[in-house]
Amino acid sequence: QVQLVESGGGLVQTGGSLRLSCAASGSIFNINAMGWYRQAPGKERELVAAISAGATTYYADSVKGRFTISRDNAKNTLYLQMNSLKPEDTAMYYCAALINPSWGQGTQVTVSS
Repeated sequence: QVQLVESGGGLVQTGGSLRLSCAASGSIFNINAMGWYRQAPGKERELVAAISAGATTYYADSVKGRFTISRDNAKNTLYLQMNSLKPEDTAMYYCAALINPSWGQGTQVTVSS
């Protein structure tokens, strides 16, 4: 199976920005839809953004207008640019395929008020 490694999380203040990266072990972005998920303590895992092999994008209402998903096929890397961060964005963020996802270690995003 494809191995994915998330990075780029950290601690930021409300209104700040972060860019998350997801490095893949294989050339998956041309054949698979990929997404960024997040999970906060006590809450269900939530799909926040996705991008298809044809570059169609999806955003959850809670992040639309603030987050941007993109991919670099040459670098085999998925990105999530997060702007105007809010405390409610605090969660562990994971990248995974939309079909048959597997979960890695994730990267922690913490937004202080």
